[in-house]
Amino acid sequence: MGDVKVPKIEFPCDYPIKVIGEAVPDFLEQVVAIVRTYDDTLTADRLTERDSRKGNYRSITMQVHVVSEAQLQPMFLELKAVAAVRMVL
Repeated sequence: MGDVKVPKIEFPCDYPIKVIGEAVPDFLEQVVAIVRTYDDTLTADRLTERDSRKGNYRSITMQVHVVSEAQLQPMFLELKAVAAVRMVL
């Protein structure tokens, strides 16, 4: 009997993504523009924005509708390429 590989995530689904970066003026717009190229249904009610205690960093949490893991990988790479982004979870 062989091992059956169970998928980690069942697609399609709403996948939570958190992007943490410097609190620069256009941080939200940069992040949302990238994510919307992969999920054009992203709306303001599916994201939250929070600044760090000192206001130096900002986190954006989004529920992104994804249909496959192949959709996630390039989106993560594009988000990580933004100069102000420090972490994508």
